[in-house]
Amino acid sequence: MSDQQAKLSEEEMKTYRVQGFTCTNCAGIFENNVKQLPGVKDAKVNFGASKVYVQGNTTIEELEKAGAFENLKVRDEKEQKVEREPFWKQKENIKVYISALLLVISWFFGEQLGEEHLLPMIGYAASILIGGYTLFIKGLKNLSRLKFDMNTLMTIAIIGAAIIGKWGEGATVVILFAISEALERYSTDKARQSIGSLMDIAPKEALIRRGNEEMMIHVEDIQVGDIMIVKPGQKLAMDGLVIKGTSTLNQAAITGESVPVTKTIDDEVFAGTLNEEGLLEVKVTKRDEDTTISKIIHLVEEAQAERSPSQAFVDKFAKYYTPAIVLLALLIAVVPPLFGGDWSQWLYQGLAVLVVGCPCALVVSTPVAVVTAIGNAAKNGVLIKGGIHLEEAGHLKAIAFDKTGTLTKGIPAITDIVTYGGNENELLTVTAAIEKGSQHPLASAIVRKAEENGLNLNGVSVEEFQSITGKGVKAKVNNEMYYVGSPNLFEELHQTIESTIKERITRMQTEGKTVMVLGTEKEILSLIAVADEMRETSKEVISKLNHIGIETVMLTGDNQRTAEAIGKQVGVSDIKADLLPEDKLNFIKELLGKHQSVGMVGDGVNDAPALAASSVGVAMGGAGTDTALETADIALMADDLSKLPYTIKLSRKALAIIKQNITFSLAVKLVALLLVMPGWLTLWIAIFADMGATLLVTLNSLRLLKVKVKFGLLR
Repeated sequence: MSDQQAKLSEEEMKTYRVQGFTCTNCAGIFENNVKQLPGVKDAKVNFGASKVYVQGNTTIEELEKAGAFENLKVRDEKEQKVEREPFWKQKENIKVYISALLLVISWFFGEQLGEEHLLPMIGYAASILIGGYTLFIKGLKNLSRLKFDMNTLMTIAIIGAAIIGKWGEGATVVILFAISEALERYSTDKARQSIGSLMDIAPKEALIRRGNEEMMIHVEDIQVGDIMIVKPGQKLAMDGLVIKGTSTLNQAAITGESVPVTKTIDDEVFAGTLNEEGLLEVKVTKRDEDTTISKIIHLVEEAQAERSPSQAFVDKFAKYYTPAIVLLALLIAVVPPLFGGDWSQWLYQGLAVLVVGCPCALVVSTPVAVVTAIGNAAKNGVLIKGGIHLEEAGHLKAIAFDKTGTLTKGIPAITDIVTYGGNENELLTVTAAIEKGSQHPLASAIVRKAEENGLNLNGVSVEEFQSITGKGVKAKVNNEMYYVGSPNLFEELHQTIESTIKERITRMQTEGKTVMVLGTEKEILSLIAVADEMRETSKEVISKLNHIGIETVMLTGDNQRTAEAIGKQVGVSDIKADLLPEDKLNFIKELLGKHQSVGMVGDGVNDAPALAASSVGVAMGGAGTDTALETADIALMADDLSKLPYTIKLSRKALAIIKQNITFSLAVKLVALLLVMPGWLTLWIAIFADMGATLLVTLNSLRLLKVKVKFGLLR
């Protein structure tokens, strides 16, 4: 269970979708209101995902009452999504049009009859009431509780403006604030669309065959073991294994891979992927809520709810900042008149300070950036599990890579066979027959080669098979004891290895190959060199990371010669060989002491201790392994390293945008407040400064939607 739901008992917990959130502050008020409902034991709101988790008994009607202050709409998570009206037709925006029309008409009458005439004053008052009705309800409620937020500040400022006769400016402030909120709603919804689009990827029904009958069934009613029939051009509704047919599948929705992947019998396939060519029959292996796409959506929504360090700072700052602004406005309105100033003028300046001091821009500066970045990453096949990991990835100074399966493909293949007396195929047959009993990856490479050469392994009788820990194996074939293992094993058996053979072994090891030796207690019969193939993208990825100042280190359990050959080929800054899992962990701790922020890229299983100890653990191939999804801070859904530079680029850009937003928000406030000194600050300037800052930081955050996976480009 995630931290978001840690306090909520799974048996009693119910999840609802919420429509209409405009800011994190409103989400917080809604959460408190829900907690106070009769029958509710606890509640948690996830602003990024627009969800509320409720423990206890309540109804949708009660929840909507709790959200009436913001006109929130609530629905059960499992209900079909109700399409919202187009932005310009939404109810909350229609009030703005009416209010704006009244403002223009009142301004026209004011020009003709004079500002003091009753007719324009009535028009302005009507404009204020229609456009600011919900604002005043919130503001007055908060004021009665001495709770100062942006609604409270705006309410005081607008009522104050009316009291001192500035009806026109009060109405203008209402309109501009309403426009600001509407645009903020629009841009926040836009940011959420990145995760919303993920939810629509997998179909809600599938063609299922049970016995001899084929039927369309809703995904919630599909059982593990059902046979799903997927025609060309259709999307898969469930995860499963192909049991019949061959086709190419577009997996971009899950892994971000743009190139379709060929799938045939026994291959794993994922819900939400597109079947491009052939007819497939797929045996369902997971229920709807356990599919890879469901897990991605769940984890991304939880990630969007996690507060990043920047957001935690802003929330804490805003808690003290808003009351301080109220106090400052009060001092500006009261103190100068005590020393002979004009009460009306300084009260007006105090009201303007309340408006300009609204923390809207500051409060939205971080969450919109985090929600947008995490959603964009998910669409591109990178799962970032929280704002803290997003920011941490942007700080990385060094990244350690596991070699096997990360920088290399993890599938060893035979490159050389050298024989010393005897037929190559016969010796390979003996070696493969012995290695059939071993679980080592190098053994499977030898068996695979023998099968490719059409050699009959079943005709060879192998007896007394025994593993020699860390060195190799031995077994009796045709009543003779053979050994297959590392050169070290034969140095122990024979005391020394003939110089020409030793030179050959050394030369192959220097080329980055692992050498296996076949022999008896008396002689060496053959050398088999095995190499793990390098990933096509590894060299360029490492080059890009080195270019942007990130130290790259390769960690491997291989011998030093092999490690150096591969490390030099790929271009890493440093190479550490002959490492056990605990050695990798210790090296990560050393790197952390040197750089403070260190990433580790591995497969999420063997490298779990090192991944956990690093600042950011990055797992390869998250789409295929639940372990990678659960243990890593960031999961590259495809087995594709080229997504790593994109992730660093996105994280650094998100960090830069968050800093820009916070700096800009505070700078605008400061400049506007300085205008108080000469008495230049007006309500017009104040609302434009506040609205402008809010819109600009939101639009700036939405720039993160434009960060694309463009391999080879890292700016």
